[in-house]
Amino acid sequence: MSAAALSLDLFAGAMMQLVDDAEGGIRYWPGFIESRLAQEWFLALQAKAAWTHQQRPMYDRIVDVPRLVASYRTDGFPPELPLTEMLAHVLREVPAPYNGVGLNLYRDGNDSVAMHNDKLHMLTAPHPIALVSLGDPRRMLIRAKAGHRDTLVVDLEPGSLLSMSHASQLIHEHGIPKNQRRVSGPA
Repeated sequence: MSAAALSLDLFAGAMMQLVDDAEGGIRYWPGFIESRLAQEWFLALQAKAAWTHQQRPMYDRIVDVPRLVASYRTDGFPPELPLTEMLAHVLREVPAPYNGVGLNLYRDGNDSVAMHNDKLHMLTAPHPIALVSLGDPRRMLIRAKAGHRDTLVVDLEPGSLLSMSHASQLIHEHGIPKNQRRVSGPA
């Protein structure tokens, strides 16, 4: 992280514009849903989602992906998961024709996702990506790919929403770093 890292005041309550672009940029709602509902959704997903452990090639070996993942198409959510209700909440703030939901379970402070931009061939321009954060808080880093590369630090609170425009994936990358010592439980 650069010495000039930016930190956000999460007590503002309202939507915060983190990065601006012609398609809405990167926006953050710290109090998107109430904590009781966030905890209810998290417990249901943690217990009932079809979590998988993946491996992938990295250089000359196969490595474990440092988190559990699950995914669902929006045309067939399992009734035991709160995904329909979650999507309805997201659509009120960030309307778009979403076609899938990807879930990441960060089991502890060592689970992570490297800095990346989401795969544009899997996204539909100009539609955004929306992330609902549940469970314990996790730190996300956002960094421009070129030019001034200061790192924006966002502590994703339980019940928060982060929206990233399609255009932001061209010029920014994001990730959840490992070794988050303040983490006490899964997210």
